[in-house]
Amino acid sequence: MLERMIEARHLRVLRAVAATGSFSAAARELGCTQPAVSQQMKALETSAGTPLLIRTGREMRLTQAGEVLVRHASGILAGLTAAEEEVAAIAGLRAGRVRLVSFPSGSSTLVPTALAALRAKHPGTRVSLVEAEPPRSIEMLREGDCDVALAFRYGAGQAEWDDLVVRPLLADRLVGLVPEGHRLAGAGSVGIAELAEESWIAGCPRCRRQLVDVCEEAGFTPRIDFATDDYPAVVGLVGAGLGVAVLPELAIESVRPKGARTVTVEPAVEREIVALTLPDLAQVPAVAATLDELTRAATRA
Repeated sequence: MLERMIEARHLRVLRAVAATGSFSAAARELGCTQPAVSQQMKALETSAGTPLLIRTGREMRLTQAGEVLVRHASGILAGLTAAEEEVAAIAGLRAGRVRLVSFPSGSSTLVPTALAALRAKHPGTRVSLVEAEPPRSIEMLREGDCDVALAFRYGAGQAEWDDLVVRPLLADRLVGLVPEGHRLAGAGSVGIAELAEESWIAGCPRCRRQLVDVCEEAGFTPRIDFATDDYPAVVGLVGAGLGVAVLPELAIESVRPKGARTVTVEPAVEREIVALTLPDLAQVPAVAATLDELTRAATRA
């Protein structure tokens, strides 16, 4: 059993000594001094727990243990060199992989701009994308199923993300959506209580809960006749005159609201759009670059 771990630098020196036949010749090949070669060989023999070289006249000859180490050294050093080059490529953004998860309206607005810019700057970095709404997307991040999560929440200051790196992107205001022929279609601003008697079309579960909370604060409970996670479906239902809705501006930006009009809703309600990652992942160059491009995309949006 080896007394200490064998170091790669010692294997390089052993291989040079075996190839050249002497400490002095190995030193010239490696660009170091003869005493340095001698010292490293002593350290290697200590780690191996057995002699590796025998001096015969002016040359050094390998023992059986030395021959075994030299035989394995080439493969070990070649694998280490390949690993070093691959890590250097990742660190230099010449290669790398980022697994991104996003909610749908983020996928259709912020993500394309960010990933196009990332590919232009770092073509070796590959990004995969899947869609999930929070809190599932946050679970995926914590479970190691993604590297970056584009997510949102209503109300800042919550402790739900204290263990994560939070990159704020933008504040996404909720706007009202009514049919073109609706009595409030031309209004500049609408109090949400003015919609108390309307039929409502609700979005994703988290948005649905937020809608109910806002309406109840205004003194009424919305009658939700339709609920769907698909924002284009919400817009289509409103456009067909089947009800009213409140949607984030980011969601409406990605859909042409045919047959529907947007109105400003008071009191103002915003959702916070953020990019999340784990503290250790934030140090990975490809992940950091992805966060930077998402931030720039949000600024342009």
